[in-house]
Amino acid sequence: MSLPLSDQQDLDRFLEHLIVVKGLAEKTIAAYQTDLRSLMRFLHVHDMNIQDVREDTLLVYLRHMSNRIGSARTLARHLASLRAFFGYAHEQGLIADNPTLILANPKIARTIPDVLTQEETFRLLDMPNPKTKLGLRDRAILEVLYGAGLRVSELTSLRPQDYDAQTDILRIWGKGGKERIVPLNETAAQVLTSYLKQRNALFNPQQDAVFLNRSGTRLTRQGVWKLIKRYGVKAGITKTISPHTLRHCFATHLLEGGADLRTVQILLGHADISATEIYTHVQTQRLMEIHTMYHPRSTPS
Repeated sequence: MSLPLSDQQDLDRFLEHLIVVKGLAEKTIAAYQTDLRSLMRFLHVHDMNIQDVREDTLLVYLRHMSNRIGSARTLARHLASLRAFFGYAHEQGLIADNPTLILANPKIARTIPDVLTQEETFRLLDMPNPKTKLGLRDRAILEVLYGAGLRVSELTSLRPQDYDAQTDILRIWGKGGKERIVPLNETAAQVLTSYLKQRNALFNPQQDAVFLNRSGTRLTRQGVWKLIKRYGVKAGITKTISPHTLRHCFATHLLEGGADLRTVQILLGHADISATEIYTHVQTQRLMEIHTMYHPRSTPS
């Protein structure tokens, strides 16, 4: 169903605002667009426009969406889209009051991500054969994902100039175009440097990307996902793994080694510490182990 012209214009101006002013990623903007088109279709069916929307209107809409999607996480994303849009509409004088101010977030069960043990991780990293063209590339991919805790989108968007081989530093462009600096460990730095020295000769680059496919163009997220699945099977890992698994391993293994949560937050590029707190189970387990080992009234098992 196409939207009325006025609604489509309001939506287009908002999306342009997200691109030009907020600098949000294309994937994020697409999610906003999908959510808000759903809202506007709902309003159109009920012969309403955004000026008619009140808190109870949005409660009815969210109940309607809850029945359709059933996921608290997706519902929370819808609410975030509504808050952003109506906040913008209020700032622009399109509506007199912001109807999202008193809406509460749905409760989302916080799940602890599955991670590999250090032994499983090292086994996975050792699977690619660096003496072959694709093996050299794939070893660098795995080492950088685990060594820097990157999102797969951050990995595939890396350019050669984003790596400083003198200092072993990666410049990462994360969500919302935010820049962060992440150091590479010695092993990851050596593998990446070796790959970059041979990249041009091996892949005949057609695009300004670190990691390329056989055609010399940027490796896709799906391509990275497939190669990790393949090496996981080869390594005999029975857990379900993905590129994000190595990001979880990066954070978890740092905390196991004694890193503090704030440092891990900065390295992961989390804007809010609450996003990093899913890993606090690691610190809790470590404290319990230390308490059991060293408290004079404890009996180590």
